[in-house]
Amino acid sequence: MKKRSFFITLIIVAVAIFIGIYYLSRQSPPPNLQAPSPVTQETEEPPAVEISPEKQQLIGVKTDVVKAIPLKKTIRTVGRIEYDERKIFTVNTKIEGWIEQLHIDYTGRYVKKGEPLAEIYSPELIATQQELITAIEWAKDAKAKAGNMLLRDAETLIDAVRQRLRLWDISDEQIRRIEETGKPIRTLTIYSPVSGYVVEKMVIQGMKVIPGEKLFNVADLSTIWIMADIYEYDMPFITVRQMAKIALSYFPGREFMSRIDYIYPALSGETRTAKVRFELLNPGGQLKPQMFTNVEIKIDMGRRLAIPEDAIIDTGTRQVVYVDKGDGYFEPREVMLGVRAEGLREVIMGLKAGERVASSATFLIDSEAQMKGVKPIGGINTKNSQ
Repeated sequence: MKKRSFFITLIIVAVAIFIGIYYLSRQSPPPNLQAPSPVTQETEEPPAVEISPEKQQLIGVKTDVVKAIPLKKTIRTVGRIEYDERKIFTVNTKIEGWIEQLHIDYTGRYVKKGEPLAEIYSPELIATQQELITAIEWAKDAKAKAGNMLLRDAETLIDAVRQRLRLWDISDEQIRRIEETGKPIRTLTIYSPVSGYVVEKMVIQGMKVIPGEKLFNVADLSTIWIMADIYEYDMPFITVRQMAKIALSYFPGREFMSRIDYIYPALSGETRTAKVRFELLNPGGQLKPQMFTNVEIKIDMGRRLAIPEDAIIDTGTRQVVYVDKGDGYFEPREVMLGVRAEGLREVIMGLKAGERVASSATFLIDSEAQMKGVKPIGGINTKNSQ
């Protein structure tokens, strides 16, 4: 009985295998019996992500036309008022002596040109004046005795002493007074060479000074400099004589116009900025050194192909835009970009005039494309460049 059941099961399995092979052979004929299919060569369509008009309206998709427009770049930075280095004067002495009287006894005081700053007592100066007085008396004696040879020698000595006093900054008027009175001047008066502010005072009452030692620094503030920092990436657009608008919190609502006077040749290693200099007139001395200013430089870039900055997806390694192909399809396309200007970016390669790009909800379109695996074709499509 068991043998009979075994044979029946074996027959059923064999029949089932036979039927399966039969149906498989009917559905998939052997490869060598299949009719050859013609080979078709199709051009690869650019990838695109579909977003229905209803969904576009829901997420707020807007598009802009790629076109050539006038670009204006604005560089905004901070400046600082500095002394005009060409109008800082150092006052020193050419003789050794002591400060007997100090007329300017604090830093920051305003002085006029020719105003006395200090008086120096110098034994050497007294001796030289006495030598001049003696030479003049000798010349008078020689003239009275008709000694022409002695007179010439005396006059030569007088001229030499006068020249020595002039080199010590004794004025001709002071020399004439010495000659007329026959008495030496006890102290040498140091006068201010310009009108301005005493920005450094290196001496005090009774101090000994030596030749060449700096006594005062006087700065003329009739003109001042403004030093502004420009970032490295903006330097290609900066040139001498460019106009800038300068504003100070000290003068709310008031603006000054000035041109770039000089571009410094070195870059700061810490801030990656270069300094540019402006010059401003300063009537009344209202603009004071170390004040901060706001500097605005407008640069005309000419007509360039441009798109809104919001249309760009920057991945860090490349820039991608979504081109509106119509019927709800957006093609991701890699582009090469140029300068930034007032919310716009110049397009160097990847787009052509007349195309439309998504300019809002770009990140939502990009998210949809990422979920559907739609990515731009590798490399910039030069056929679509301007």
